[in-house]
Amino acid sequence: MDKCIACGTCAEKCPKKVDDIYNESLIKRKAIYVPYSQTVPLKYAIDEENCIFFKKGKCRACEKFCEAGAINFDEQEKEITLNVGSIILAPGFKSFDPSKYDTYSYSSMPNVVTSLEFERILSATGPFMGHLVRPSDNKEPNKVAWLQCVGSRDVNRCDNGYCSSVCCMYAIKQTVIAREHSKIPLDCSVFYMDMRTHGKDFDRYYENAKKDGVKFVRSRIHTVEPVPGTDDVSVHYTEDDGVLKEEIFDMFVLSTGLETDENVVALSERLGIELDEYHFTQTDSFHPVSTSVPGIYACGAFTGPKDIPLSVMEASAASCAATERLASARNTQTRELEIPPEKDVSREPPKIGVFVCNCGINIGGVVRVPEVAEYARTLPNVVYAEENLFTCSQDTQDKMTEVIKEQDLNRVVVAACTPKTHEELFQETLINAGLNKYLFEMANIRNHDSWVHSDDPDAATEKAKDLVRMSVAKAGLISPLTQTDLGVTHAGLVVGGGIAGMTAALSLAHQGYPVHIIEKSDSLGGNGNRVLRAYKGEEVASFVEEMVKEVESEELVTVHMNSTITNVDGFVGNFKTDVSNGSSSETIEHGVAILATGAKEYKPDEYLYGEHGAVVTHLEMDELFRKNDPRVEKAGDVVFIQCVGSRDEERPYCSKVCCTHSVESALEFKRRNPKVNVYILYRDMRTYGKREDLYREARAEGVLFIRYSLDEKPVVTADGDRVQVEFRDPILDRRLAVKADILCLATAIVSHKDTALTQFFKVPMDADGWLLEAHQKLRPVDFPNDGVFLCGMAHYPKPIDESIAQAKAAASRALTFLTLENIKVGGVVSEIIPELCSGCLGCINVCPYGAITFDDEKKIAVVNQALCKGCGACAAACPCEAPVLMGFNNEQLYAQIKSALA
Repeated sequence: MDKCIACGTCAEKCPKKVDDIYNESLIKRKAIYVPYSQTVPLKYAIDEENCIFFKKGKCRACEKFCEAGAINFDEQEKEITLNVGSIILAPGFKSFDPSKYDTYSYSSMPNVVTSLEFERILSATGPFMGHLVRPSDNKEPNKVAWLQCVGSRDVNRCDNGYCSSVCCMYAIKQTVIAREHSKIPLDCSVFYMDMRTHGKDFDRYYENAKKDGVKFVRSRIHTVEPVPGTDDVSVHYTEDDGVLKEEIFDMFVLSTGLETDENVVALSERLGIELDEYHFTQTDSFHPVSTSVPGIYACGAFTGPKDIPLSVMEASAASCAATERLASARNTQTRELEIPPEKDVSREPPKIGVFVCNCGINIGGVVRVPEVAEYARTLPNVVYAEENLFTCSQDTQDKMTEVIKEQDLNRVVVAACTPKTHEELFQETLINAGLNKYLFEMANIRNHDSWVHSDDPDAATEKAKDLVRMSVAKAGLISPLTQTDLGVTHAGLVVGGGIAGMTAALSLAHQGYPVHIIEKSDSLGGNGNRVLRAYKGEEVASFVEEMVKEVESEELVTVHMNSTITNVDGFVGNFKTDVSNGSSSETIEHGVAILATGAKEYKPDEYLYGEHGAVVTHLEMDELFRKNDPRVEKAGDVVFIQCVGSRDEERPYCSKVCCTHSVESALEFKRRNPKVNVYILYRDMRTYGKREDLYREARAEGVLFIRYSLDEKPVVTADGDRVQVEFRDPILDRRLAVKADILCLATAIVSHKDTALTQFFKVPMDADGWLLEAHQKLRPVDFPNDGVFLCGMAHYPKPIDESIAQAKAAASRALTFLTLENIKVGGVVSEIIPELCSGCLGCINVCPYGAITFDDEKKIAVVNQALCKGCGACAAACPCEAPVLMGFNNEQLYAQIKSALA
């Protein structure tokens, strides 16, 4: 079924009707159907138990009517042999089956669903076509609850002691989307143990959900019961006050965890790969994508539970690691892609094709897409129009290519989502059809329409027509644009000599490319020089020492110590960076740059830090451990306070590593002196993933965990050589005090906020000072400025294993340019009309990329097309209309405006 385009003809022609049960509800379908759990891209599947062909050897109606040739009952299984140098395993995960939890009534109550099933209920391709209804009676719910940690953090009933890392965030996301889908104000409650929103901007999302009315209840529900005479769900729970409460919900969602499929375990056994007790790959903190078998690498949830951004990073990291030993064979077996010759349309009248996307409920749930497609057929120069379920799917792309050829189209308009993520995809389709890729226009009827007018389908449909009409008006005036080739400097520059920076540099060097490391201090290693252990117990100092030796002995790596960058010129493939060490300076030519400038530990002004010798930070505590300070051995009472300087108004983010660091330090105290009393005061314990084992071990060793709130923080006072830490215990509901020999503050990790560096490389920084990636999920190590990448804690606080994975990912992305002989520049860029330029310098002053310079001889502005990103600021600012943004010239924009006002 690889060729399936999900047109539905097979199901329409299938004579066999099937009564099916989906989550205890009767569903009518055919013997060929889209499985309920399937996600995009959609593929039909044959139910062999009910298919007439498999029972009687007859029928084959679906095969006969399938225009895509996706069905072939005569096809036989084949075995193929591949000769490869490396293997990357990315088998993913399966969602935990909660049937074994009989107290949650998942198998007996239709309105108790898993989070994945709820995701399908919300999906336009799901069993209810994106309408939020409960399975038992198709009624829209008024109250929905989520229960966290089902199949995670539980060694009693499922042996999954780990945290699945993603469940808290996807539950919050589902509450937000469910409220958007609901026609009535939806009451949402999330029952949780610890809210683990530890990723970039995750805490903001969590706080916004709370402000919008989502209720978060800290309680572990034991039993879910039916309400007699109804399909409702009853739950009993207690909060901190200890009072037993009952609440009734229309639906109950079990936030199920991630686990490794049995087939993947069997595959690992055949390959000889060591797995841990939870059946994830056995890796160490310093080689996060390497398995126990040399030459075989792993990424994604197979190495441990993780979210999409980290999975994408690990995929690139595995790609980098897998090709390091194969670098000498690069391009020896590549095949050149055959691109159809570009058709000359310069003398043809516009023949526009319009493709309108349903995008599931994102667009089709609000906008009447068939009506929009019908309207498009009436517009001038439109010779073809159709609607698609998912225009971005590969099947539809292939179909579009054929339509362009068959209908002899020379302009294409796609009415769908945002060009920010999909424009290049559709341009590739035009290339495959033999058209210049710039003969394309996109109408954003999702972000600009259905998302903002979801409560008014009539107005949204009319606006969609307006947007399509405007795009068609512009499309009739667009012309082919050209790009030119520029050579690439095959060298890299890494800013920062910490663990991430050295990893990125060595990765590029192992691929055969010279690299320069710019380090502002007099030593390599960064924060790694101060951390005692990684979370899996490995000593960091010895690892850093070995890495520094490797960097210093690597012929392709040049280290510039005590150096800073004073200027950067150029563009992707051709950068020139000026570096100074105070006494001398030099210019380095390089094709790519990786920013790995790290972060620093926050120095607080509370809890007597800096005023009392018993109060230290995490890194200072590690130093005491490393030096075997007598205070460590003599300590009788030790207190840790979490979230010092994090998750507050000034820094509304989680620093991600602090909980694990405190637990590891607590265990270190216990290893050295089992009789020491250790207390950890926390807000949410965020020992995500397999770090949960440390948390459980600490509790078993007698470490006491006491929760506090931001409104009632601990109070620290001096008491001679000790400090008194006073706090409220929410379980006892009374204030307690501990006289601590050592008070360790788990302080925030803060950005260096090097604005000069971001200006040199023209890259963005967010409000918290972290370098801002191009796209959190799709391009997590790229910047919008091509040829510049990021990794490590300059991006966001993260542990060593994730920093190393991200560094390898940045190197992998950098290689996509370094391995090229030439890069293409031009296309949608500005050009200056010399006759109109007055030399006012207005365009130069507003250009955010430094792409425009002034020609003193000709007295006019000149655009460097390699630097220009086509933002149009110059064209907007110039009073003489001298700059022209190709693809967005005045004639085209005026046509759109005129069409909008028509």
